Amino acid sequence: MPKTCILTDSSAQFPTHTFKGERSVCIVPFDLQINDQLFPECGQVKSTDLPASTLGGDLILAHPPSAERYASFFQAYTREFDQFLVITQTELMSASFANAAQAAENEKGKTPILVINSQTTSVGLGTLVQLAAEMADHGKSLAEIEHFIRRKIPHIYSLICTPGLSYLEKSHLIDPAQALVGEMLNFFTVYSLEAEQLIPMEKIRNARAVPDLFLEFLEEFDQLNHISLIQNQGLTTTETRSIKQNLQELYPQAAYTEHALNIPFAAQFSPQAIAMVAVEKI
Repeated sequence: MPKTCILTDSSAQFPTHTFKGERSVCIVPFDLQINDQLFPECGQVKSTDLPASTLGGDLILAHPPSAERYASFFQAYTREFDQFLVITQTELMSASFANAAQAAENEKGKTPILVINSQTTSVGLGTLVQLAAEMADHGKSLAEIEHFIRRKIPHIYSLICTPGLSYLEKSHLIDPAQALVGEMLNFFTVYSLEAEQLIPMEKIRNARAVPDLFLEFLEEFDQLNHISLIQNQGLTTTETRSIKQNLQELYPQAAYTEHALNIPFAAQFSPQAIAMVAVEKI
């Protein structure tokens, strides 16, 4: 039976700390740029080290793994694994998918490599990687894993609230005028991330409205496998406890997890962003 390596980038956050097949998962790191300084693999930087806004001229960029870095991972692990399944952050947010695809094309004919654009990020991406690793651990073929993952992708939904629109402007997701006006008015802008689109939903005055907003968002679903809260340090313990309690009452059968912002997410959506990820049953 061929051994499958599940390769992903470091924007992924996993629903659980340990899972079946985790030894077959390899993570290719993002780098972080703060103004003129580059932090390889994001160094020891924490999300709280990043400025709330970049309107003052700060340049904060999460650089995805290059094609050369992906190629180095393929070459390093070919003795241990017979084939690779690469699942990357959404192409909307970075060039991680394009770079992995280029590296796979360069390695064509040497080792079977399949690259999938997850169309999501953070816990959404981590969920897909974890599912793929568990299937590989159970001896499923590369074709079977690909089929399941592609079916699962449209059933992962993210709601992202951020006051740091200048970060989205640096990621070329909105124009400078939108970023300036949004931050001057001090709104939290709410986006849904689905089907390779970041869709503006509404604006809220402050983070206190976030718990109710998340509940309204999740009420649209009938059956969920997993719900994840991605939080900054602005949410109080009381607020997170309230979110957890309400969600467990609404979806008692769904697993619920909480995650701190990782650096790629903070550098793309701002260190003050808060998000909810819902994974629908199929």
